[in-house]
Amino acid sequence: MREEHRKIAVQPGVEITSIWAIPDQYVPGQSDAIILAHGAGNDMNHPFMTTFHQAFARAGLLSVKFNFPYTEQGRKAPDRPALLEQTWQAVYAAVTSDSSCPKRLFLAGKSMGGRIASLAVAHGLECAGLIFLGYPLHPPKQPEKARTEHWPAIHCPTLFLEGTRDSLCDLALLESALPLLAGPAKLKIIKGGDHSFKVPKAQNQSQESVFEDVTATIRDWVGRLNDECP
Repeated sequence: MREEHRKIAVQPGVEITSIWAIPDQYVPGQSDAIILAHGAGNDMNHPFMTTFHQAFARAGLLSVKFNFPYTEQGRKAPDRPALLEQTWQAVYAAVTSDSSCPKRLFLAGKSMGGRIASLAVAHGLECAGLIFLGYPLHPPKQPEKARTEHWPAIHCPTLFLEGTRDSLCDLALLESALPLLAGPAKLKIIKGGDHSFKVPKAQNQSQESVFEDVTATIRDWVGRLNDECP
């Protein structure tokens, strides 16, 4: 596996950094790829992001992670949704127009990064599937403000990975909302996991094993989709 750092123009005067992890066995046009976006409170170099970025590449996927403009510029407050979505579109275009263009492209994101990916797909961006590493279904303690208004426009397969202690995702509410999606949805529950899949020490489970389980779930889900759609 090798890594390449690439700059991507989002709009005039706005450029972001991306890191491409390219497996040795990757074959353009025949292998799959995944783009991974960070959450609101971190950037692409956060250990959570690095763990999954590299795990996807080890699984044989071209793995691309990137910064949103506000983290690229060292700011804490997220950009407006329109610019966040435009950034997703710019990275998507960079991957699909590159000489290493994949056979299938999956979009994944931690919290806000996944939600913005889902908005981009609802607005017409095509992909083989959406992967949510902790979907921010609602603000903390405000389940009545569910972020699902765009779900009926999502036709691709979706995979939700959610912890039982996630304060931003009431699991009962999520399960009741999944039928809103136009495409097939799968939910993987991480016992004891919070919004970042951290589990209590009393659970007697290493964090590494939790992340390995999440990665295996994603790898198996992607594999089944490829088997079903040759």
